[in-house]
Amino acid sequence: MTDETIVLDAIGLLCPLPVLKARKRLKSMDPGAVLTLLVDDPAAIVDVPHFCSEAGHEYLGVEDAENHQIHRLKKAGG
Repeated sequence: MTDETIVLDAIGLLCPLPVLKARKRLKSMDPGAVLTLLVDDPAAIVDVPHFCSEAGHEYLGVEDAENHQIHRLKKAGG
């Protein structure tokens, strides 16, 4: 298990780009690492948890920031 956390800034990108960038970034991360995804696309509240469910990653939740959302994803296998 790892305590690696990576931040991916996808602010300004519209669906499906935030999820596609998250998938690409997760591929190079160690199992159990956490990806913090910053997005301002309103569809991400549905798209990101759905992506995690389909891909087997653990969705750790979302927080609202001033002008964006902060999603946390834990890579499968950890």
